[in-house]
Amino acid sequence: MATLVTFHAHPDDECIACGGVMRKAADEGHRVVLVVATRGEVGEVPEGFLDEGEQLWQRRVAETNAAAEVLGVARVEFLGYRDSGMAGTEDNDHPGAFARADVEDAARKLADILIDEKADVLTVYDDNGGYGHPDHIQVHRVGYRAAELAGTPRVYESTMNRDQLQAEARAAAERGEHDWGPPEELEIGKPEAELTAAVDVRAHLAAKRAAMRAHPSQIAEDSFFLAMPDEAFAIAFGTEFYIRRGAGPGITETDLLAGL
Repeated sequence: MATLVTFHAHPDDECIACGGVMRKAADEGHRVVLVVATRGEVGEVPEGFLDEGEQLWQRRVAETNAAAEVLGVARVEFLGYRDSGMAGTEDNDHPGAFARADVEDAARKLADILIDEKADVLTVYDDNGGYGHPDHIQVHRVGYRAAELAGTPRVYESTMNRDQLQAEARAAAERGEHDWGPPEELEIGKPEAELTAAVDVRAHLAAKRAAMRAHPSQIAEDSFFLAMPDEAFAIAFGTEFYIRRGAGPGITETDLLAGL
């Protein structure tokens, strides 16, 4: 059996991006470790959502631990950086923001965990962080450097299939369900030609969705993620896409832990 370490920027990122792969790995007997760079300090919640005196980061840490249990995670670690907020906001300039962290220092913290766990596989994000979030881009930088320091043999970039998303946007607009704007301008994830791994996680969607529900401060019941019918959810989230440097061309892998 192998050890999968999955590295994320904020609480709730783990279930959206890699929840299916995490639960699949756990069900197959592998060890799953979740590392989160920040505690999601600058997320938004409705007025009165938090208990008196409760800080948002405290709630989000508790939510992460609850989601991790659903996903079969054996260990959860936070690197201790501050949420940098969306690109162009004042939070980008906070001295403790993850996006401002020294890459070498942050990578050393993650590498220590990789070494301790004898990690076989690490997941990070693609070089644009999926959609340009500063903390997600930093996960890419820090994750790759940590893998170098630790000698972790496999690194996969969690991403989305841009071609599929654009096709779904066109179809939704044609059905009159939702207009996301010009599909060609939907530059999320990476083009299908750049993807090297596609993991079918449909058997684990109940756990993935339950993990999302474990983050109510950020994922409400009427959110995009939870409000859609099961069939639509399976189409949108039933396959998780990754890029591994040196693999391909095209999608040549269907299991991040194959052969381990």
